[in-house]
Amino acid sequence: MNGFEITGWGMAVPERVVTSTQLAERFGVDEQWVVSRCGIRERRAVGPGQTTASLAVEAGRRALERAGREPGEIAHLIVATATPEQPSPATSAFVHHDLGIAGSAHDVNSECAGFVYGLVQAMGLLRMDPRPVLLIGSDTHTLTVDPADKDLSILVGDGAGALVLEPSADDPVLGWNLGADGRCTGSLKVLAGGSRMPTTEDTVRQGLHYARINGNEIYLNAVRYTVRTVRETLAAAKVEAPEVCHVVPHQANIRIINSIVGHTGLRPEALVTNLDKYGNTASASIPIALTEALDAGRIHGGDTVLLAGFGAGMTWGSVLLEWGAGWGDNRKGSA
Repeated sequence: MNGFEITGWGMAVPERVVTSTQLAERFGVDEQWVVSRCGIRERRAVGPGQTTASLAVEAGRRALERAGREPGEIAHLIVATATPEQPSPATSAFVHHDLGIAGSAHDVNSECAGFVYGLVQAMGLLRMDPRPVLLIGSDTHTLTVDPADKDLSILVGDGAGALVLEPSADDPVLGWNLGADGRCTGSLKVLAGGSRMPTTEDTVRQGLHYARINGNEIYLNAVRYTVRTVRETLAAAKVEAPEVCHVVPHQANIRIINSIVGHTGLRPEALVTNLDKYGNTASASIPIALTEALDAGRIHGGDTVLLAGFGAGMTWGSVLLEWGAGWGDNRKGSA
């Protein structure tokens, strides 16, 4: 059992909608300026009592229901997040408890590439221990943004997405690639709250717990490294870019996504995007977009599906799958 199948998927987003009209009014700019910069018309933001873990639990529960699995049947839980429930313990511990998972639990923090990193980890775990894995991406970046920061406020949204992976004789992975460049740690950062800059009254007063972004650096590096990882994954798979049926990118910014498509030769009509509705949900963006595409019946057995993400650090990764016929069918909760 060296392969796996994806038997369940699910997503969760807060009810509270923040429109680009509202943000344009707040910052004294034109709504079209917001939309043209990022392609986002709405994003979701957590309300009272909602957290990274609570969204993860909701998405995970829906994925389990789709797969027809009980939490006690999950051997490994992986939670990809860059906005943890608290510094310690790991967010996965809270999700593990609230869902009633029986097996192991750990977090992955590769920023917005975290879900792809987590997927590759899940692939490796399944080869060593062929038992079900629950993989969740969940982030609440609206809580890390300075309310006065126009550039980041228009981008971020909150949400969670999840997949259930189970052992199978067939290996759907055609190719994969991960990478990082630690020279780029300054392009998007939260300076305070860690061992390098512990929390003090002064760091709080200066707002150093808010995220800070160098937009030009992020744009250039995101395009450069995502193009690289896509090319390497397709080369490993011996698949030409126009042959890819569906492209599910990290939903960061429509200009970045379009630039990546243009530089790789991927077909624009293959893109799966929901950026306009949810904004940049970081580690959750790929599984949310994938869930919506699956629920809409867009992806079919035999289709090639490319997942590609990038994040602060910089980190990047991509996986090319051949979607299995019948994945998610004939199970409790199937359509």
